[in-house]
Amino acid sequence: MTVRIAAKFAAVAGLAFGLAACGSTNVFDRDRPDEFAVSRQAPLVIPPDFALEPPRPGAPRPQQDSASDQALEALFGGLQARSATESSAIRRAGDADPSIRSTVSDPGTNTVDKGTVVRDIISAPEGDGREAQSSIPE
Repeated sequence: MTVRIAAKFAAVAGLAFGLAACGSTNVFDRDRPDEFAVSRQAPLVIPPDFALEPPRPGAPRPQQDSASDQALEALFGGLQARSATESSAIRRAGDADPSIRSTVSDPGTNTVDKGTVVRDIISAPEGDGREAQSSIPE
């Protein structure tokens, strides 16, 4: 009698596994590439104008802007006219000394210690700014 029960149990288990193989579960599925989504690339074509000059080493590409123009475009949306206030500030600042970059790190250069001022600004209590005022000289 135990052999019959074991045989029935094996038959039911075999049917259950066979039926489970017909269904799809996420356990045994795997990601396969879609063979219908593959597209062919166009073949390379030789340009019809064979009188092209090879590029010179170090020469900028004629179809591209310089790096500074690309940076200005990315940051500010291209070159724009300066406001009257900005032009006034630049005019008042005057021309920079050509040796400014070498004298900044010179130990003999006088600097202003702004440590306490910066510390006071940082430690100032927060507010909504209603009492704050500013003016821009022209």
